[in-house]
Amino acid sequence: MNSVKTNLTFFFILFLILISNHDGLHATCKPSLLFNDTLKVSTFDVDVTPPQGSWMAYDSLLNTWDLGLRAKGIVLTGAGRPIVLCVVDWIGIANEAHDAFREGLARAAGTTIDRVAVHTLHQHDAPTSDFGAEKLLRKEGLKVYGFESSFQKEVIRRLGVAVKNSLVKARVVTHVGVGKAIVDSVASNRRIIGNNGKSMFTRTSAARDPKMRDAPEGLIDPEVSIISLWSNDEPLVLMSYYATHPQSYYRTGVSNPDIPGVARFLRQLAIPDALNMHFNGASGDITVGKYNSGDHKNRYILAQRLENGLIKAWNATVKSRVTAQDVKWKVVPVKLPAKSNLDSIKYLLRKEPSTFLANNTSKYVWNQRLKAGRKIDFTSLVIGKAQTVHLPGEPFIEFQLAAKKMRPDMFVTVAAYGDYAPGYICTAKAYNEGGYEPGMASAVTADAEKVVMDAIRKLLK
Repeated sequence: MNSVKTNLTFFFILFLILISNHDGLHATCKPSLLFNDTLKVSTFDVDVTPPQGSWMAYDSLLNTWDLGLRAKGIVLTGAGRPIVLCVVDWIGIANEAHDAFREGLARAAGTTIDRVAVHTLHQHDAPTSDFGAEKLLRKEGLKVYGFESSFQKEVIRRLGVAVKNSLVKARVVTHVGVGKAIVDSVASNRRIIGNNGKSMFTRTSAARDPKMRDAPEGLIDPEVSIISLWSNDEPLVLMSYYATHPQSYYRTGVSNPDIPGVARFLRQLAIPDALNMHFNGASGDITVGKYNSGDHKNRYILAQRLENGLIKAWNATVKSRVTAQDVKWKVVPVKLPAKSNLDSIKYLLRKEPSTFLANNTSKYVWNQRLKAGRKIDFTSLVIGKAQTVHLPGEPFIEFQLAAKKMRPDMFVTVAAYGDYAPGYICTAKAYNEGGYEPGMASAVTADAEKVVMDAIRKLLK
């Protein structure tokens, strides 16, 4: 009898201790979020336009545009530890900076870094970020240009504040919606292959040569997809996915979110009370070059075409009820095969112009991380019948098309431009065809195709 009393006393004291420390536990581990079966979503939206005089990826910022640059995201709670998705209107976030963005968001949301996905939309009149590249350039006594990180670290702080504030306004999610539609006359494949099986020319985002514009559209994914989260009949979040390099024209010294930013803004006006997010798909070999001569008026024309696709996809939305049990998060750490010549980049930094530094310093830093055993997390979010695969770098469209074919029973979307460091991730045959992408623009070998396909297959299994 005495032992029973002793046990009861012990558990009563333990209960009092837990109650007295509830606020502290909630702030760090967030047990109410971990073990609550009610699925909720909170949203955040932060201005990430750099200050005038600072450097973007390629140029000093002279002016800002009518539309600023945004970092938009969501926090899903109730299905295990919180899940965070964030997409930024920058050209790329790589290596240590990508780690820091994920760590900052994870800390603010009370989760772990492996449950955070950070992507960029890859606009070119926008910042780049890589703390390891900045450190290397400073060590070598070189100008850091767009890798100067003071503003970038301030953005991480702002995002943390925004995420914490968002959690107190989380909304219950009752339904997930999926819809897709064809986008007309926007995307085109930029690799023009001749009859000899070799690359003839690269159709860049602004193809001024009529011969390039007259070439066939080539292999693309013409669909724009939307995954939406609802509280009964009220839309809370729209996440759209479309694969193309996003720039109409650039190197202007004026920061802007370009084609997808304009289209997203128009849709935000149409559905004002739901957060509109947009992700760039596997568009390493996709541009708008067939439909863009570089005339500045084309930015709005192309944005309208994307907007029309988004409207059709939204109108085609089919909703289904979901609970926290219908949400899954998958992680596959991947070691991509690196080219053997990446160490030579360090010796070219003093000889090449600033654009070379912007495009290649991260590849050298990534190779050093690879040698130290670091891998890149490939992740996937499942909400009911909707599943998104999150990929690093600039993968070719074949990876996106393959992912959709692997699970015809699911509504599969692809978000690329996660960790930007590996650069172009090409198909194996592209390295024999030649051209811009498999050259120095890619840090990985032809063996990467199998590695990436295997990782996608694991995520979709």
